[in-house]
Amino acid sequence: MTRLILIGLGANLDSPRGGAPHDTLTAALAALECEGIVILARSGWYRSAPVPPSEQPWFINAVASLATALDAPDLLVLLQAVEGRFGRVRGVRNAARALDLDLLDYRGRRVEAPDLILPHPRLHQRRFVLEPLAEIAPEWRHPTLDLTARQLLVPLDGAQPVERLSC
Repeated sequence: MTRLILIGLGANLDSPRGGAPHDTLTAALAALECEGIVILARSGWYRSAPVPPSEQPWFINAVASLATALDAPDLLVLLQAVEGRFGRVRGVRNAARALDLDLLDYRGRRVEAPDLILPHPRLHQRRFVLEPLAEIAPEWRHPTLDLTARQLLVPLDGAQPVERLSC
């Protein structure tokens, strides 16, 4: 299978630029396309409880596969710039946010740098990533664990409430 470039999308706060989380995520994908990124596939939208559990609002999540000439570090810079345009303020880890764009996998590469770890270090522990990932790339295999998204979901069954939205 061709190695994919995968990003995770999430939001649980309104954005000053994008509005409600679902609208912000849609606008963020459009902003990436304006920057020359080709969206090859996007999962459906999912509603998920915050991880770790907290009192903050539930998230809207999706996963998309991309095509770009950018290398992984430059793509990460672009993702963070788009987050900033939509009101993302980096601070406390796992805090509520107007937009979160995570680089999950970049063509199966393994990177451990101060600003970039690939594959995303927690993607295999997050049902809200694995459900939509399995939807768009059922044959994708984790670059270090050599398991598919479906296989990685098995131990998370019943944990981390996630529901697919109809819209």
